[in-house]
Amino acid sequence: MIARDLSITLASLVVLAGWLGAALLVVLSVAPAAFAVLPTRALAGALVGRVLPVLFWSGMIIGVTLGVLGWSSPNRFARIVAAIALAGACATAEFVVTPRIAQVRAQAGGAIDALGPSDPRRREFGRLHGISVAMLGIAGLSAMLALYFSVRDVPFRSAP
Repeated sequence: MIARDLSITLASLVVLAGWLGAALLVVLSVAPAAFAVLPTRALAGALVGRVLPVLFWSGMIIGVTLGVLGWSSPNRFARIVAAIALAGACATAEFVVTPRIAQVRAQAGGAIDALGPSDPRRREFGRLHGISVAMLGIAGLSAMLALYFSVRDVPFRSAP
């Protein structure tokens, strides 16, 4: 039984660390690089928009899976809450915010940058973009908490 729990905990560590690494790669490298080298912000946004669903879907799957597996953990409550927060933030971004962003883009009929700064569509896009970034931030913090509580579950032995 102990070996099974340890295997689940170690698998959780690997999966959470991998997801966090992917999220950091997107946030710190892919998105800034896309906006720096592509000829238009619309193209850069389209590229990042193709990458984020993978991050959000994997965050949902990982969060739900780790939430279920967390039932056997000594830090059960904290791990489950962190895992469900990860899944919830990713689900909110993917199923609520992303479709609304697509709707605003369709209403704009072209590049958001072409709209005036006071245009309500541009303002709504900016608000939704901010929410999407916040959801990714909440997902990342939740994954870090889940990682922390997973590490606390690893039985360390002191040297003789």
